[in-house]
Amino acid sequence: MTASWRFSALADRHRALGSALEDWSGMGTAWSYDKDPIEEYMAIRTKAGVMDVSGLKKVHIMGPHASQVIDRAVTRDIEKLKPGRSTYCCMLDDRGKFVDDCVVYRMGPHSFMVVHGSGRGHEQLTMAATGRNVSVLFDDDLHDISLQGPLAVDYLEKHVPGIRDVVYFSHIHTTLFGKPVTISRTGYTGERGYEIFCRRQDAPEIWDTIVAEGAERGIIPTRFTTLDLLRAESYLLFFPYDNSEMYPFEDEACGDTLWELGLDFTVSPGKTGFRGAEEHYRLKGKERFKIYGVKLDGTESAAEGAPILKDGKSVGVVTMGFYSPLNKHNVGIARMPVDCAVEGTPLVIQNPDRTIPAIAHSMPFYDPDKKRRTAKG
Repeated sequence: MTASWRFSALADRHRALGSALEDWSGMGTAWSYDKDPIEEYMAIRTKAGVMDVSGLKKVHIMGPHASQVIDRAVTRDIEKLKPGRSTYCCMLDDRGKFVDDCVVYRMGPHSFMVVHGSGRGHEQLTMAATGRNVSVLFDDDLHDISLQGPLAVDYLEKHVPGIRDVVYFSHIHTTLFGKPVTISRTGYTGERGYEIFCRRQDAPEIWDTIVAEGAERGIIPTRFTTLDLLRAESYLLFFPYDNSEMYPFEDEACGDTLWELGLDFTVSPGKTGFRGAEEHYRLKGKERFKIYGVKLDGTESAAEGAPILKDGKSVGVVTMGFYSPLNKHNVGIARMPVDCAVEGTPLVIQNPDRTIPAIAHSMPFYDPDKKRRTAKG
């Protein structure tokens, strides 16, 4: 295991399930368990899975200038965010290039929580807070247990009155098994799901209770890397694995635009003043590549980093591939030239041992109207 400086209270649970705890974003994280990851994928798609995503970084921004600080750091218009609601945002550097994504939760008039991954979100917020009347608190005591899948709401409604009224990208402060929690209608699976934010001291009991009670419904513990199988179908990017930090261009510094990543929708219409805004708008139409989908023949999935060929020439790379035994499609997220990112463009995927015919295909492949994750009631 890589030396980590952040520690989950659930580490022993993951070890008991067979994980060696690989490092992600400074925290020992369950990359593997002693079972087939397809079993976990099937549970989340058809029943539910419980996952420790405490490696996500939680930052509290509190004080009279809190909304101005976040407004400077992210691409969304935060003033429009109501208490009890959250929004998905991106963060850029001065070049207008992506450095992190996050979910911003508004807890009250002067109180926010920003949850981000392994990029430079914390540094971005700290920079924006300089000279402002705010407190910035990095919180690793707060753990994040994600319960994802169509049966998640059926399970939670036994314990949390009103959970069915919690709409997509909203949250409530409540109790679960007698413990104080914030439950958010968010996740990273393409399914209806919830993230349970709890104190470190309460995380083991909450985890153990969900695992024990959920077993009869087919709710099982799932490893962090099962997210890769889910995101390939659901068009969920994962920094830096889909970015030029992983697949650099020759003679160019790392960094991708939101236009290239397909994340330009995270910019509130007409918003200016966020870091990198002028460059973001200037770079529209100057895309070096596009993130787009590929659909392969057969059942052998594209290897991570497999070259994409067009007319015998290498033109791009598959960043994540997956064959779904449930949905019977062989799909992947890819980086390719703009002129190739057109529905139906014939391509070839160069796996280590063979080539596989494919076509360019729009994403997401699964639940394209996002009805499952946004379902009400």
